[in-house]
Amino acid sequence: MVEPILLFGIPVDFILFALTLLGIALFHHHTLPIGVGGLAVIVAYKLLFTGFKTGTGLVGLGLHMEHEWVTLTNLFLLLMGFALLSRHFEQSGIPDEMPRLLPDDWKGGVVLLVLVFVLSSFLDNIAAALIGGTVARHVFRKKVHIGYLAAIVAASNAGGSGSVVGDTTTTMMWIAGVSPLSVLEAYTAALPALLIFAIPAAIQQQKYSPIEKKAKKGIEIDGARVFIVAAILIVALVVNIGANVKYPSLLDHVPLLGISVWAVIFLTTGLRRPDWHVMPETFKGTIFLLSLVTAASMMPVEKLPSASWQTAMGLGFVSAVFDNIPLTALALKQGGYDWGYLAYAVGFGGSMIWFGSSAGVALSNMYPEAKSAGLWLRHGWHVTVAYIIGFFVMLAVIGWHPDAPLR
Repeated sequence: MVEPILLFGIPVDFILFALTLLGIALFHHHTLPIGVGGLAVIVAYKLLFTGFKTGTGLVGLGLHMEHEWVTLTNLFLLLMGFALLSRHFEQSGIPDEMPRLLPDDWKGGVVLLVLVFVLSSFLDNIAAALIGGTVARHVFRKKVHIGYLAAIVAASNAGGSGSVVGDTTTTMMWIAGVSPLSVLEAYTAALPALLIFAIPAAIQQQKYSPIEKKAKKGIEIDGARVFIVAAILIVALVVNIGANVKYPSLLDHVPLLGISVWAVIFLTTGLRRPDWHVMPETFKGTIFLLSLVTAASMMPVEKLPSASWQTAMGLGFVSAVFDNIPLTALALKQGGYDWGYLAYAVGFGGSMIWFGSSAGVALSNMYPEAKSAGLWLRHGWHVTVAYIIGFFVMLAVIGWHPDAPLR
């Protein structure tokens, strides 16, 4: 790979990526062609001028994709599979029962966000966000405020930030040798952040479309669909934990998590047929996210600034537009971070823009109106405020205690 070509001191790769993100923000009704087109331009530029980290020309591109294919395949399978899971959950009748369980004012919105937070601490954050979005659609009469959608994504990402099985980035830390107790410290920031964004988001939602006060009469819970949802989540959790404990290297070579989800989907088809009608729209959103992740993986980010709490905090903002998986990999390689801070930053930071995390992209497939970066930032302002305050709460409570570089 040759040195990056600079324009005004900035690598052209970054400029092309930034223009792609700008196009997505300005023309949110055309996110798929902009995302795929931006990736095509970046690939063409690197083929013609700079090459890839793995080499030049088509050989370099092939080696790069060989390195990334497991991550991309897992994302594809999870996003597509969890869309079917959310439909099973919706058709199970449980969301229709939720008005009976939730408080019938703005506090009901807060309780729902807390439930998403808790679910995400041991489930994949994509699944937690989709379950939250499904319940919200029912209890708020199919009118969900964009500020509340941002809060659902934030709750799913915050909940996973302190658990080594709650987010891909924290799982990466665990595999690299970071103690689960170090990651657990992220909740020192995530819990106050939850309270900060949950209350204004719930009030926004209550003013926009109040929570339904009574459950519909004559509702029957479909036990078979409940079983399918539980089976998918349990198998995904067991496979994730089991592989990390016994065969961590296997996760680098096989998209085991995505395969396990789809295995359960196909094995349970005889019980209840999945709602395949959601696949075309989900496929578009999934290809969009994979385009961004692939483009981000090609950026010439060979090192990060010196490890400090300021750098960790900045990575949270970068994660809103840049894939947090390579950022986490670079930080682990560099060392010298307090890993609880990094887990919170890269896990929660992506919530600030809808395409900053896979949970946001998954939820926007369910709610296409969320695909506006401007509206997301305007109405989801409380997420950014919560991120900043949560970070400084953590700094005040436990201080910055960087760990030694990992082997």
